Amino acid sequence: MMALGNNLFDKIAKKCYRSKIMLTYTELKPGLVVVIDGQPFEVLETAFLRMQQRKAVVQTKLKNLINGKISSRNIHPSETFSEAEVDKRPVKYLYNHRGDYWFCTLDNPKDRLSLKEDDIGSSAQFLKPNTEVTAIIFNERIINIKLPIKINLIVKEAPPGERGDTAAGGRKQVILETGAKVAVPLFINAGDLIKVNTETGEYVERAASN
Repeated sequence: MMALGNNLFDKIAKKCYRSKIMLTYTELKPGLVVVIDGQPFEVLETAFLRMQQRKAVVQTKLKNLINGKISSRNIHPSETFSEAEVDKRPVKYLYNHRGDYWFCTLDNPKDRLSLKEDDIGSSAQFLKPNTEVTAIIFNERIINIKLPIKINLIVKEAPPGERGDTAAGGRKQVILETGAKVAVPLFINAGDLIKVNTETGEYVERAASN
């Protein structure tokens, strides 16, 4: 992840800090971001679990905002958490070079920062120049980049698809303009514009050309 320097990105993050507000297990709700082991986790799901002769616990599904991993955890009555202050700001993707992905603020192309491919995760394969994304800031650091859930990309390479070819469930693998490989229906050809879900890496539909 990238520490912010003395520039506009520093101004973006100067208000980001860990909140002093402490939350009990009954206050955890979907959408909240809490600090666990020094890292920010977004609460995705919660459900009370009552067991015989034991105190109720809260079953949660949590998403680590740094590495994107989702995990399950039972929260007990004795546990408390601090609410994380996470800021989000729009930035523009420029290019990548030797594993470094470069971004800039929307109003100043010279005000730049870089993130490693490992920081961005699998969604890095869908980044194309000039795409507007969201920088996620925690504890004065850019910890990750969030792409739009759906993005339009051009099919660069596609094998021919025969109508009777059902061995792969009526799908074939194509290569997109960013280098990403996606399974698509047989009727998709090179040069087509398609919509892809950047969270699942799956084909959504053929998009209309501008």
